[in-house]
Amino acid sequence: MTTTNTSGISRRGLLRAFAATAVSAAPAFTPTFGQAAGFLRGAGDVRRIKMYSGRTGEKIDMIYWIEGDYIAESVNQIVHFMRDWRNNKTIAIDTRTIDIMAASHNLLDVTEPYMLLSGYRSPETNAMLRRQSSGVARNSLHMRGQAADLRLASRSVNQIASAAQSCNAGGVGRYAGSNFVHMDCGQVRTWNG
Repeated sequence: MTTTNTSGISRRGLLRAFAATAVSAAPAFTPTFGQAAGFLRGAGDVRRIKMYSGRTGEKIDMIYWIEGDYIAESVNQIVHFMRDWRNNKTIAIDTRTIDIMAASHNLLDVTEPYMLLSGYRSPETNAMLRRQSSGVARNSLHMRGQAADLRLASRSVNQIASAAQSCNAGGVGRYAGSNFVHMDCGQVRTWNG
């Protein structure tokens, strides 16, 4: 729900305006984030995510965390954006994955949004993709809302993966042949696809 004040500025509009002037550092450390303290050091009080989907044509550019609190409305919009586009099913997206994506993006020092290739995958979609490719895990973290496959036109797979790896907060897969990087909030590990 968007609340509008008497001057006609919505909370979302205010947050976007604030983001344009205030976002300059990687996300700050949260105690529940486990091993991620290294990549979150020296951060600001705002977290922002920018993505678009070539599949749906949708775009998001929003602040989803301010001064230690996730903004429920923003997180809900991210969940919807990262849905299984094949059947419109959703699952709660793990905020740790969103944090890794946002921190990696900040480290890359780009204004370009990520292109989201795959966020949540329903079990049906994951099974269909497994039949088409040997590179799809049976128990994929995509099915738990804990993974994303991303691309940037202005950065190479190696550059994106290096930024994600420097977070030391989850899995990073390099898929140079398909031009994307997998990021997840599972165990710290790397692989080439």
